[in-house]
This record gives sequence, C-alpha cells and structure tokens, in this order.
Amino acid sequence: MKQIYVIGIGAGDPEQLTLQAVRALGRADVFFLLDKGEDKSDLAHLREEILRRHASRSHRVVVATDPDRDRSVATGAYAPAVDAWRRRRGDLYQRLIAEELADGGCGAFLVWGDPALYDSTLAILEDVHARGAGDFDWTVIPGISSVATLAARHRTGLNQVGRPVHITTGRRLTDGGLPDGVDDVVVMLDAHQAFTALTGQGLHIYWGAYLGTPDEILLSGPLTDTLAAEIRTTRAEARARKGWIMDTYLLRRSPRGGPT
Repeated sequence: MKQIYVIGIGAGDPEQLTLQAVRALGRADVFFLLDKGEDKSDLAHLREEILRRHASRSHRVVVATDPDRDRSVATGAYAPAVDAWRRRRGDLYQRLIAEELADGGCGAFLVWGDPALYDSTLAILEDVHARGAGDFDWTVIPGISSVATLAARHRTGLNQVGRPVHITTGRRLTDGGLPDGVDDVVVMLDAHQAFTALTGQGLHIYWGAYLGTPDEILLSGPLTDTLAAEIRTTRAEARARKGWIMDTYLLRRSPRGGPT
C-alpha cells in the first residue's frame, strides 16, 4: 500500500515545523508540489528551503501545475465553482499518486498552515480514495496556522475570558455581517477587505499579511476609517510589489480581556 503524508508546514517560517512534521519529511520518497505561477515563486523557494533543511533522505520532487480557479464568481455560484476546481485538483492528485509513487512508497503534500483549516487537500484526498483510484492511505500532520501566527505576532489571545471565537471568510462577513453573541471573529480569504464596512462600531482589528515570512506586515488598533484606509493602502501596495498577498485578521468587539 502507498502511504501519503499531508504535512502542515506553518505560515511561512521554516522554523515553525513541528518535530512530527520534520520526522514525516524525513520518511517521504516523493514530494508533490503544486506550481502556482511565477508571481508566487517565493512560496516555492520557501518550500525548497524546508526540504533542504529537513528532507534528510534521498527523495524526488514532482512539480505539477495547480488548476486555475475563478475567485471572482458571485456568492450563489461560489460553492459549485469550488467543487469543480476540487474535482480538477482531485484528477491531478490521482494521477500523481498513481504515476509518480511506487507501490509501498511514501509521498507527501506540503500544506501551508494547518491542513484542517481552510485547505482543500484532505477533502480532495478523501474524494480520490472514494473513487477507488489506487491503494493508498494517508496521515495528517498538523501545522501552525496563520491564525495562530497572527495571534502570536500581535501578542494577544484569539478569545476573551469565557467567550467564543468565530472563524469565517471575508465573503461570509460581507454577506452576513458580524455574528451575534461572538466578540472575537477571525476573518480569512478576504480579497475585498470586508472590515471597511464595519468602522465606527467600537471594534479593534489585528491585521497581518505574509505571516511567518521576512515580508510580514502587522497593523492593529481601533477600527476607524483612518486605520481601515491604511490597511487597504498597505495591502494594495504589498500586492502590487509582490504580485500576490495572503493576509488575515482578528476583529474584537472590545480590546480588553485576554485568553482563558
């Protein structure tokens, strides 16, 4: 049987790998890496650095082009568009495992952050396995997520005493607003900066981009029109400079309080 490791590699810092992740990297015969284009070549360099440091045994690296995905679709068409993209990725994973990994071999997918948080790899592997496409099993190695890194960089907890924390997307925040009864909301995948519609409501924002990398940017403070504009400008300039951006933020109804 073929063995697959799904390894969380943290938000970008090669030193964020866990000992379990390092051991898994040392067991893999083949690493499957997805090429996301020239604009994100620095992400590829970070993965190469991780492998250089921690893939201790002889191995191969197989690079495949990631299927295109339309991120501009309206909310009603979003789920079908994601499903179609996942099927194309599943076809790719199926081919990689079948053609590039020998029987009894060990392959690995490197996942930014944590594989269980807003990443498609686990669902896609489940789908490929359900197709009956090949005899393989997989093991998940958790990683340090961008959410954990955001909180650490801002030296704050994700929740206040005895209160829940809610994790959502920019699209959901735009459509539904802040959820009732939750004082702390982590927002991911927000290409349109939904927080700009929430200024003047007594919120505090902790924002971070390129977390865990040398290009990391942090901004925080009461969510006023001035700070919202500064974040938008900073984000636009960084995206123009690098060609891509990954950012996330925490909205807090009160800046007081701390972790339980």
